[in-house]
Amino acid sequence: MRSDSMDRARRVRRLAGIGMAVPLVAGALVAGGAGTAVAGPGNGPTAVVSLGDSYISGEAGRWKGNSLTNSGNRTGTDRAWVSGSSYDPGKVYGATAGGCHRSDSAEVKSAGPLADVAINLACSGAVSQNVFRASNGGVAFKGEAPQADQLAAVAASNNVKVIALSIGGNDLGFADIIKECAYDFVLWNSYCYDDQQEGVDAKIDGVMADVGKSVDEVRAVMRGAGYADSSYRIVLQSYPSPIPRGAENRYTQSDWSRLNTGGCPFWNRDSDWARDSLVPQIAGRLKAVAAAKGAQFLDLKDMMQGREVCAKASKQVTTAVPASAKTSEWARWIDSSETQGLVQESMHPNYFGQLAAGRCLALVVAQPAGSGFGCKNTAGADQSGMYLTPTP
Repeated sequence: MRSDSMDRARRVRRLAGIGMAVPLVAGALVAGGAGTAVAGPGNGPTAVVSLGDSYISGEAGRWKGNSLTNSGNRTGTDRAWVSGSSYDPGKVYGATAGGCHRSDSAEVKSAGPLADVAINLACSGAVSQNVFRASNGGVAFKGEAPQADQLAAVAASNNVKVIALSIGGNDLGFADIIKECAYDFVLWNSYCYDDQQEGVDAKIDGVMADVGKSVDEVRAVMRGAGYADSSYRIVLQSYPSPIPRGAENRYTQSDWSRLNTGGCPFWNRDSDWARDSLVPQIAGRLKAVAAAKGAQFLDLKDMMQGREVCAKASKQVTTAVPASAKTSEWARWIDSSETQGLVQESMHPNYFGQLAAGRCLALVVAQPAGSGFGCKNTAGADQSGMYLTPTP
């Protein structure tokens, strides 16, 4: 990030990449291998599997908070740092670096011992069609077969107990919403919420139908592998807000500090809309899909309250304020100057946020399969302070 003012043309060039670079991520085999013997329901190693997009694959897991330091280990925030000015994102994302971005701290990895193996099939940028079976309209993505077809192989060689699913954000055009709202702050001195809400309302019924079909596709694969519906659970989760309400932002909207220092270029009015209208609207619709399809619902809309990018209750990392899950931001900022990593990591839960999401998954799996819960953080605590609240 730069602390000096950036001219308008430079802002246009940098922000032009946001729409392409904030795909919601998903992942593949992050950990645990397939069983060595023919397995299935009741046989082989137990498994927890994640499917869907970047919010569950582990996008932004490279970062432990946000720092204005652009060299070395970026004040301890860059887990991909090797030495000097050398960085290896593969330390975090493995072979999926630059692609699906399946992080070593992704939700199913951070959830703890839910099963013998944790298998991440989610991929950054995935939409519902990338989950469907190829035989039922599914589309390969980033060189990989549709996720439901990958799940079939996993179900045959493991005893799958939990399937966590995060999908729908890319179908809804979340990356484009972020881009347009940033444009309206940086370039046009106007709000985005009204036009963007109209677009969301026009799309959301079709998106939720596809999310429901994604659950159906998972059920079909598991039944085909011999699993009874009651022998495992599907956890359908919503999305956390990466930005705070306007009144909770530590940077004024009257200058360029939100862009050049904080990495959160949004007006208060648009921030309030995203936090209190858009994210809850998506959560409410996903909850309804979960209820209709017999899936457990995990509501993450409040997971990062006070830990968002630019939130007053959190701090950027400096030499005086080391990276810590107790004080640092839990989401990746928009690096508009592209001085650190890839822009596609922007607006996703970072390493600390993923540890928190993993804890939320562990907590909800400990509850009855038919129940639904929201997951929140305890102010000033790390991921161990996450707790559940019943969804209304």
